[in-house]
Amino acid sequence: MTAFEVADWRRQVFAIYAAVRESTDLYAAHDLWRRERDRLFAEHPSSPLLPDDLAVFTGLPTRPYDPDWRFEVEVQEAEPARFDFETGTDGVVPFERLGIADVPGVGTLDVWRLASYGGGIFIPVRDALAGKPGGTYGGGRYLVDSIKGASLNSSGAPNTLVLDFNFAYNPSCAYDPAWACPLAPLGNRVAVEIPVGERYDGAH
Repeated sequence: MTAFEVADWRRQVFAIYAAVRESTDLYAAHDLWRRERDRLFAEHPSSPLLPDDLAVFTGLPTRPYDPDWRFEVEVQEAEPARFDFETGTDGVVPFERLGIADVPGVGTLDVWRLASYGGGIFIPVRDALAGKPGGTYGGGRYLVDSIKGASLNSSGAPNTLVLDFNFAYNPSCAYDPAWACPLAPLGNRVAVEIPVGERYDGAH
């Protein structure tokens, strides 16, 4: 893939989330998100699917929308923390903890900021289904990655986040090990099963 193809992929992902944020129907917004992501994975030159997986691809294993898994939470203060993620192409990518989101019935999640050019909010999550057959990806899923446009916040207080687990998705490295993806650190691992969002069956 070329740099222009990657840029186009990101542009389309930004457009999907913009449409989701503008929608007043959560079910329709989630269906749009699911259909558009399936289209990108099936048709776009920057799809993370390997050729053998792409040949038999019929759609990502995404669960139906459940509004009980949508939350609006306030980011609470936390002790400073940092983790560095080493990539094969972009060098070391630093993340700094902005605070903690306490999600009812789920637990606490560290809220990270990309501490380099461009910034961005990053919240991965690894639940109790991770690594289980028919469960979720073993390394965790992404809930918010505003660096790539994956954010559901449209307005509200600056320290408030919309966390909708129905939109949790697998990082690209779940499909192609050539990708380097930051996975969920300890502060982003929860003991409950999160049954919604994109699942992982290892067959695409």
